[in-house]
Amino acid sequence: MNAFRILVADDHPVFRFGLCSLLGSHEGWEVCGEAADGRDAVEKCAQLKPDLLILDICMPKLNGVDAARQILKGNPVQRILVLTDVNSDQVVRDCLEVGVRGWVFKSEGTDDLTAAVEALQRHKSIFSPRVSSLILDGYLQQHRTGPAVAKIPRLSPREREVVQLLGEGKTTKDVAVMLNVTVKTAETHRSNIMLKLNLHSIAELVLYAVRNEIVHVQLPAVLRFPSPGMAEPTLPLKPLTESFVCLDSAGR
Repeated sequence: MNAFRILVADDHPVFRFGLCSLLGSHEGWEVCGEAADGRDAVEKCAQLKPDLLILDICMPKLNGVDAARQILKGNPVQRILVLTDVNSDQVVRDCLEVGVRGWVFKSEGTDDLTAAVEALQRHKSIFSPRVSSLILDGYLQQHRTGPAVAKIPRLSPREREVVQLLGEGKTTKDVAVMLNVTVKTAETHRSNIMLKLNLHSIAELVLYAVRNEIVHVQLPAVLRFPSPGMAEPTLPLKPLTESFVCLDSAGR
């Protein structure tokens, strides 16, 4: 029987190593490759043709949403499981729209991850219950904000790529090299984006990229020490892991 081949895409080497070790210890599963950024994930998916891609959202050069969009455009039957710590109803909606059919949060247990991979191996869709909560909360929030505001123009996939690279500090020349286009073409993309979004500086473009979750800013955790004479704060108990919602390809 052929092994179930898995490609792992995450930009954190230690996390990726641990994940590959976990997956490799499961009978019948094989980690066929690793990717450290979104562009690497797109290229290796095309080269290796894995049965499953496990994909993070917060990755350099090309975020997980846009990587999934490119991969599924070229191969609509590619199975993708998002494994991330991003809590955003818009990102979830974008992933569902491009065809992602699995989502697990990094804060959940290894048993939950294993169950998700097993479900996708059986061609079923599987999402953490928190995904439903995020979508519902986002929907309710939109209806609590009052009258609808003017819609921001929607960027094309290529424009999103340019915005992410510029937002990560790349120069126009860098963008041209990474996208395999001329510098003039990269400059045209940049000018068109600034005009479309009514932006006037790179600082505004970076802010747009962060606010619209094209670039994800991960803030470091703050370690708080107790003041002298005060008792150390107790750690909250970890809640019991929630059950997953598992659907077959027909949505049952």
